[in-house]
Amino acid sequence: MSLNDRHEALSTLEGMLAGAVGGKGRVALVSGTVATGKSELLHSMAERAVDLGALPITATASLAERDLPLGVFGQLVQDAPLVLEERDRAMSLLEEGARTVMSSGPEAETLNQVDAQIVHALCTVLLELSERHPLMIIVDDVHHADRASLLCLAYLARRVRFAPILAMFSHSDHGRSAESSFATELTRYPHCQEVRLTTLSPAGVTEMVTASVGSDAATLFEADWYAYGGGNPLLTGGLIEDHRRAVRAGGGQTPAALTPGDAYGQAVLACLRRADPRMMRVAWGLAVLGEPLLLDQLLDVSPEHVGRELHSLELAGLLSGGRFRHEAARTAVLAELGSGERGRLHRRAATLAYGGGATTTQIADHLLLADEVTEPWAVEVLEDAARHGLRDGRVEPAVEYLRLAWRMCTDERQRVKITTALMRAEWRINPSTPTGHFPELTDALRRGHLRGSDAVVLAKAFLWHGRFDDARDVLGRLNEAGEDPDPETVTELVIARPWLRCTYTPFLSHLRQTTGEQSRGAILSVAADRRLESAIALAAVLTRGPRQEFAGAVERILRGSRLDEVSMDTVENALLALTYGGRPDKAAPWCDLFIDEASSRHAPSRRARLSAIRAEIAFRMGDMLGAEFHARLGLDTIPASGWGVAVGAPIAALVMASTAMGRYDTVSDLLDQPVPDAMFQTRWGLHYLHARGRYSMATGYAQLALRDFQRCGELMGTWNLDVPGLVPWRVEAAEACLRLRRPDQARRLAEDQIRRCASSSPRVHGMAMRLLAATSDLRHRPMLLRQAGDLLQSGGDRYELARVLYDLHETFHALGEYRRAAMIAGRARAVAQECHADPLIRALSRDTDQSAMPLPAAADGNDDTSVLSDAQRRVAVLAAAGYTNREIADKLYITVSTVEQHLTRTYRKLNIASRAELPATLEPGTTLPV
Repeated sequence: MSLNDRHEALSTLEGMLAGAVGGKGRVALVSGTVATGKSELLHSMAERAVDLGALPITATASLAERDLPLGVFGQLVQDAPLVLEERDRAMSLLEEGARTVMSSGPEAETLNQVDAQIVHALCTVLLELSERHPLMIIVDDVHHADRASLLCLAYLARRVRFAPILAMFSHSDHGRSAESSFATELTRYPHCQEVRLTTLSPAGVTEMVTASVGSDAATLFEADWYAYGGGNPLLTGGLIEDHRRAVRAGGGQTPAALTPGDAYGQAVLACLRRADPRMMRVAWGLAVLGEPLLLDQLLDVSPEHVGRELHSLELAGLLSGGRFRHEAARTAVLAELGSGERGRLHRRAATLAYGGGATTTQIADHLLLADEVTEPWAVEVLEDAARHGLRDGRVEPAVEYLRLAWRMCTDERQRVKITTALMRAEWRINPSTPTGHFPELTDALRRGHLRGSDAVVLAKAFLWHGRFDDARDVLGRLNEAGEDPDPETVTELVIARPWLRCTYTPFLSHLRQTTGEQSRGAILSVAADRRLESAIALAAVLTRGPRQEFAGAVERILRGSRLDEVSMDTVENALLALTYGGRPDKAAPWCDLFIDEASSRHAPSRRARLSAIRAEIAFRMGDMLGAEFHARLGLDTIPASGWGVAVGAPIAALVMASTAMGRYDTVSDLLDQPVPDAMFQTRWGLHYLHARGRYSMATGYAQLALRDFQRCGELMGTWNLDVPGLVPWRVEAAEACLRLRRPDQARRLAEDQIRRCASSSPRVHGMAMRLLAATSDLRHRPMLLRQAGDLLQSGGDRYELARVLYDLHETFHALGEYRRAAMIAGRARAVAQECHADPLIRALSRDTDQSAMPLPAAADGNDDTSVLSDAQRRVAVLAAAGYTNREIADKLYITVSTVEQHLTRTYRKLNIASRAELPATLEPGTTLPV
């Protein structure tokens, strides 16, 4: 600690010493609150004493030695340069005085009768020494001195006026009455002067920091140095040390923020240990409560006492506005508090908070840290705090509230409800964690204590983890219940039916059927209505396909939803309805929004599930890198064991994307990982079979691929989920048949798929048209492939569009139309590169290398197409894709003459001579497909 802001005090003391050296003895009382630099100032004067013409004699009082009679005065005698005879006499006097005090007792009136001759003789030793050389007598922390030493020091202070002595005492403003009276007595002496130290000014803090770590750090965090340290030199020193550690940890780089750490916390404790124990106790209470309110009741002291201690802490710079300046200070103070006392204070704080009408969250936070809790209201408070925590995204604290409530609860039925709520809460963090509650809940079910909606929740948990026999048992017992189910149970049953229909179809028959009257009266809240709407929307998309304007209805559901305690199913079903319904472009921004919300609410399980959906969305849009990123994020957030049967979702998306990008080693490792057999009785099993078949096809195992696609189709048919938007298994099987040289079977599959595609399934329709073209005569293929390209452009799948363009390039090449083939190859390569489809890119490179026709390029490398009007761009895009003028005219509903005029102007603007030089990367702008 340096002497910043202490220049005036030093000057005053040096002046007093000069007077004392001249024969005019003085007394200096250096006062101030804890850790304001009093000791540093006295030590600095001691170091300068000889240069200023005086001999320093020092002593330091300690709280631990308060009961050692004449201990402080004895330090002065021992530090004094006495001759042997004087030292022996002084030590004898100290021993005699200590015996007198010990035999007389600590009472003030007895202490004042400590042999006056002994006091006089002890002080005379120092007074006689000063006659040989001026003295600087220093006693640090005199407020901790024993009473016998204080008696001697007071005697000496009265007699230094006419001796060459400067007596300096550092005294804390916060002390007991006895020490305060000593300071009060000194200030009455005409030769005594008080030197008061306060905390450092902002300028003083900046000076101290600059001297330690340089001006850059001092300026960069100027406000924080003072805000966290409060001008207290010790706290500022702790901040400086924490900053140095952060710089070292960062390899010499200045951190982005000033962050108080261990050194700061230890500095706070050092300040409090130097103070009176009463101040430490108030600091403990404040650390427990976090605010001054109710502090007097917590500590069972008067409000005046609390006010004095808080004022002293404020003066010391430890507090600001009645609160610790940083959470690191509060944490350090709590750590200093013994566990037993901390638990007792938290229990008392919980009781006071409950009586004072505090929020259940505030009360519950104290209950978590309390010792044995027996209050009858505690369980109810903890449950309510957990509900608020889950709603506000404080999942981890909510779990802790419920765990404590579970331990405290003595009512068995209520305990089962708490366990169910705990299982739901833990699910948000990791779905594998709640499995530990299964035995308890199963036992409660058998004894009739788990019923209604809680039983439905347990059945869903069993289904997720593939424990289908247990799930059937739960649903069976729910069906056997003789009495009419309560409205909450009916709500869960009504919503569970469409959810099972699309996810665990084989178990739909095990679910209790509700009457029409019950169903109509079940949905009593907006949240429940949204859950049902989203489940019905998904079931409708997967059984009948999307209907007109379905996307608007689903987006309305999403617009009114947020990730609270029960809405995850709503969001998940709605997003899947858009995705399977052919509108991944609509689903993507909503999914991103809810992923961000799940992250902000610290719900990793929900974030992982949404990431798996986002991966599927990205794949359907041809964004392979995005699909890979989100799928890996989902698998990294929740381990495979936590995914249960739903693990097929992220693995399938990752396999599909990696296969499209040619990363076959990655896919092989993924498919080598075991998956639950039960997964193949769920919707996620369909995606897994689809992905595995794609990989088998890409690596030359068409027969294995066909087997997976056919099994996928069999399951979809059995479950009545055979819609194009879920898994286009017929398209995939048709491609496998082509590889196996079964063109007739491939054509039948492609034609069947086309018949099943409505106008709302352009993506799958385009994929089927590509396969239909492959089974058609060569001369008919361009027309079919162009139709496929139009559909896929509309459907938004860039990867499938690249595959169509590749086939179109090969078709033109086979027809001998090399110029068209070259133009299409450039377009195909550009789209494939967007998708990072390396196998396609390599195939295009191989084909074009073998071709005699060069790829088209703009003259002089000029590919600036921003000069084109929308009409010119639409014509140019189709021309670059190989369409004839007549075909362009028919497609755009304009005349051939108009097409020729647009092309002529386009060539002029782009400074090219013919359509062969049109840029291969020409984009369609707002309207037209390739």
